[in-house]
Amino acid sequence: MGWHKTIIWGITMLAAGISGARQADAQTFRNYRCADGTQFIAAFYDGDKRAFLQIDGEPMTLAKRLAISGARYSGAGITLRIDKTGAAMVKHLKRPLTTCAVI
Repeated sequence: MGWHKTIIWGITMLAAGISGARQADAQTFRNYRCADGTQFIAAFYDGDKRAFLQIDGEPMTLAKRLAISGARYSGAGITLRIDKTGAAMVKHLKRPLTTCAVI
């Protein structure tokens, strides 16, 4: 088999593997802007109880915590609270808790 037939065969097998692969879980991305000027992106994936943030240029993974209403996530010195309307509050870098809205 020539090199070009090997490449075509490899591409065909790769395409077959991709088409048979399980579709990725649904995901939600939200951009927030806070009263103190903080901006961050939060990602949530179906079947995963964590929140994935990009805040201050750094990726952070926050574990879901017990909350009376809405959702609460924390880890690495960051606490994120999201109420049922989607409004959020974040505390990080020893700053006081600040309100945030989806943008």
